[in-house]
Amino acid sequence: MPAFAAGCPFDMRSATITLFATALSLAGCSKTYIPNTDVEDSSQNRKIVSFCEEYRHAVEEKNVPKLLAMASPLYHETAGTPAGDDDIDYEGLKEYLTALYTKTSDIRYEMRYRRISVSDSQHVYVDYTYSASYKMPGLQADEWKHKVEENRLDLLIDGDSFKIVAGM
Repeated sequence: MPAFAAGCPFDMRSATITLFATALSLAGCSKTYIPNTDVEDSSQNRKIVSFCEEYRHAVEEKNVPKLLAMASPLYHETAGTPAGDDDIDYEGLKEYLTALYTKTSDIRYEMRYRRISVSDSQHVYVDYTYSASYKMPGLQADEWKHKVEENRLDLLIDGDSFKIVAGM
């Protein structure tokens, strides 16, 4: 008499072994991610995220000298517009950051790392979502402003570290 006719549609031991083998094979193929990111865990990606976290802290601390030290002399930002009059190069970066931070009394800056890609042997692109909260003078008192957007840091590999070429 077949097993299903006796009230048991399959052998439980075979089913358990099959389920365990399937789970084990899937676990071997799954990727691990750096905690609180969408970035695959590797020593190189951890190094990149660590650099970006230094950048994030420098933004929150309004540390212009540190941000300038993290920027490449080749830094160039187009501000996303075709007009060249709002572009910022390395020389204009200090003035831009100083003016920006003079207006703000407090900054909270969070970055959710979405993807890290290497375009060639020199450039690393870090795509992230940022959430910026900052306090600026209002009509009657300081007011908190909030902004959430996507951004990309373009990093130039500089020996064992990186320099920011665009995206600040």
